[in-house]
Amino acid sequence: MELQVVQGRQTAAGYVEMLQRASLMTEAPRLCGNDWVFQQDNAPIHNARLTKTFFQENNITLLDHPLSFPEVSRPEAEPRTVKGPEHRQRQLPFKSQGIILWNYRRKLESSRMNRTTAKHLIERYFQQLTEGCGNGNCTNEFCASCCNFQPLDKNSAAAKALEMFKINAKLCPHISKRESDTLHPDASVDEKMSDMDLSPEKEDFSDVHYLTENNVCTILSFCEEQGDYSVLIRVIGRIFSTAETLMKSFRKDEPNPTDDLDSLTPTDVDKHKKQSETPLEKRGASSAAAFPDESPREMFDPCEVTVDIDAVRRVYNRLLPIDQVETALVNALIYLTPNMELDLDYLDVYENNPDYLNIFIIVLENSNLHSPEYLEVALPQFCKAMSKLPVTALARLSKLWSTYGLPHIRRMMETFQQLITFTVVSNEYDGENLVNDDETVVAATQCLKVAFYASILGGDVDVEHNEEDDDDSESDELSLHELLGEERLYKKGPRTDPLERELGVRSIDCIRPLITHEDFVNESVNDVVEMDKDFTFFKVNAETKFSFQSCPFILSVITKNQGLYYDNRIRMYSERRLTALYSMVQGQQPNPYLKLKVRRDHLIDDALVRLEMISMENPSDLKKQLFVEFEGEQGVDEGGVSKEFFLLVLEEIFNVDIGMFTYDNDTKVFWFNSSSLENEAQYTLIGIVLGLAIYNNCILDVHFPMVVYRKLLGKKGTYLDLSDSHPPLYQSLKGLLEYTGNVEEDMSLTFQISHTDLFGNPLLYDLKEEGDQIPVTKENRQEFVDLYADYILNESVERQFRAFKKGFLMVTNESPLKYLFRPEEVELLICGSRKLDFEALEKTTEYDGGYSKDSDIIKYFWETIHSFAEEQKRLFLQFTTGTDRAPVGGLGKLKMIIAKNGSDTDRLPTSHTCFNALLLPEYTSKEKLKERLLKAITYAKGFGML
Repeated sequence: MELQVVQGRQTAAGYVEMLQRASLMTEAPRLCGNDWVFQQDNAPIHNARLTKTFFQENNITLLDHPLSFPEVSRPEAEPRTVKGPEHRQRQLPFKSQGIILWNYRRKLESSRMNRTTAKHLIERYFQQLTEGCGNGNCTNEFCASCCNFQPLDKNSAAAKALEMFKINAKLCPHISKRESDTLHPDASVDEKMSDMDLSPEKEDFSDVHYLTENNVCTILSFCEEQGDYSVLIRVIGRIFSTAETLMKSFRKDEPNPTDDLDSLTPTDVDKHKKQSETPLEKRGASSAAAFPDESPREMFDPCEVTVDIDAVRRVYNRLLPIDQVETALVNALIYLTPNMELDLDYLDVYENNPDYLNIFIIVLENSNLHSPEYLEVALPQFCKAMSKLPVTALARLSKLWSTYGLPHIRRMMETFQQLITFTVVSNEYDGENLVNDDETVVAATQCLKVAFYASILGGDVDVEHNEEDDDDSESDELSLHELLGEERLYKKGPRTDPLERELGVRSIDCIRPLITHEDFVNESVNDVVEMDKDFTFFKVNAETKFSFQSCPFILSVITKNQGLYYDNRIRMYSERRLTALYSMVQGQQPNPYLKLKVRRDHLIDDALVRLEMISMENPSDLKKQLFVEFEGEQGVDEGGVSKEFFLLVLEEIFNVDIGMFTYDNDTKVFWFNSSSLENEAQYTLIGIVLGLAIYNNCILDVHFPMVVYRKLLGKKGTYLDLSDSHPPLYQSLKGLLEYTGNVEEDMSLTFQISHTDLFGNPLLYDLKEEGDQIPVTKENRQEFVDLYADYILNESVERQFRAFKKGFLMVTNESPLKYLFRPEEVELLICGSRKLDFEALEKTTEYDGGYSKDSDIIKYFWETIHSFAEEQKRLFLQFTTGTDRAPVGGLGKLKMIIAKNGSDTDRLPTSHTCFNALLLPEYTSKEKLKERLLKAITYAKGFGML
């Protein structure tokens, strides 16, 4: 067959159509990276090349300006394995037999019509501007038949027609031949013939300017009858590649169309709208959607959209199984997204028309976005465009998703996670090439944030019951940091995320999300992120550089702990510099550390007096590095002495005989004693100790219920928090709420409760005024439960907890702790992991002084450790590291060293707790090793110089 190649068509779209029409290619092309891949079913095209000889052999005639084809074929690509968000292995099948690859510069302008069609459209616009459509009641202001139309000369009409073609302006219905003869009896035959030629055939569906479920099904039925999907592919490609047409598709308020194909012309859809008065020459070629036909609604429900979501899903279910349509969607998305980026960057498209969000809603309903065809180019570009949406639009999208349920949000989460993982494993990052600079990873992470908050909103949320913030008022005086120009580095971390603020919900407000927080953590990102540089971006360059700490949900607690470590160390160095500067000015001896000299027999008194003086005189000294010295002992604090200090302080303060805390033998947790006789300074001390432990990276043996950490981060305790702090009371109140009988008669409860004081005496308390006169009924039992829980968790211990929180905030008030960590993660920071995996510790332990993992004594040692009971293992960990808890991330993150300490001897093993180092003599037998080691860990106490 002969094929006329249109002069000047040098785009990939032209190649595709040319090959398909020549029956040389039956499958549509796919995009791999920046390359178009063409597949021939029967046999490979000659030498895998497109040459002039090839076209001559296949009877394809080239015109005066032949196309330029590449002469080099690409080698076969190896399949790549991608690890998805659920660690499923996916193969990316890049076929190589019978394919032709050539580079396609996707950002070049690619016409969806050939020159002839474009010329005909411009002529129709010109005819409409000069002669009109013949409808005396026409309301199209760009038609000469409209009563308000201002006549144009031919030159002006020609220029106007070209502008109307660029923005795809409204085109009036084509008048019939009879109407044309009636309206223009003197028109020439040529003009009438031209007019007839310009009218598209019914089977072209070129008059479909937006999609509805009905017209998609009609076109699909037509294509199935013909056995050719080319018409459907052209319509899908045209609509999905233009923002304005896609924005108008699948509207809820569409009139019910009939099955008549003539009804597919959307002539009356925009009658209620008016064109923007913005001059056409100021509009971008892709920005018609930026200027809506009507002003945006001032008030609208964030979850109310004009898209018929169910119709979109039904349409996708019918279209996606068709491979050619899938390819058309990919290609259209590649063409659409760069224009959307420009619109969002330079034009207030969403502010002018909130329906612009429809584009993102429709595209994201595609359930195949995670497939390899999209991962290379289409989805990364789409995420970049989505990340440029204003916060109000992202919040609206998040609220909308939260109403769709778990399957939809999980699919969105997995799609963005897949893109992040695919991009990270496909690239190499180092100190110069940071993952923070990868636009695809950054954009996908910001899109993942929308799904994260949708998961929170769709779950159980408590936006009430907030503790009052005790933020210090800003001082008008310049600090030394400001005078030194370092205020950005030492400023407080951001209080709330912009999207959080817009949604009115925080991560701490989440009781139970639809998707667990752990599913949003991306291990690939955690493996490659450079936290020292990321911290700098977070604190200093937040306006110009992306920091993953601004999206903490994607980071593991181990990675976030590294960021917190950098923050704490920089503050320590800052205080050290300031101390040196002040000492130079005032002529005093510099004191760069927070030094505590205490006696073991008077530990609490010494520590309390010293810390109370510091907190009153100069609270900033608490930000210095802690240095503890036990009176009469020679140990130098490199971290180990501080661990011992924290341990002893906690042992004494949490002693039930003192009465500061009560202990539950069943739950093994402590709670504030509401009847304690101790003053508030004691509770402030324990708060300071917890803050210092986080600040100095020490693990404490603290047993608090989770509600304590929730309260430290700003939430009050509620009925649900009683489940781990007061389990018997929780079960009683739960039984009351679930009781189906007569509550008032059977329970005989009132709004007066009783509890015991420190000495066991009963105390009465009215939850409401004259509570003893108010019975608990089925109608008010929820109020009774809420007031009861509020009294137990908040009111009764308000004095004690306020002092405790005050001490904690003295150390952590400027830390990003509240912003980065959830309550369960704060507990992990303070208490470490309760799970002790000594197998992991064995794998990471290093050896020195002549020992190796193959030494006999080392083999005896690990056999002995693994044979210990749980309590003996904790004693060994306490002896070696200064704490019996595993650090954040488990024992595998603990760098323990076992060093040789002489040959066989009767001496006991010793340790440097500051460096997690065990000094082990080379005992001759396993039995002697076990006996000496058990004695050492059982009776170890105090420090000395070796």
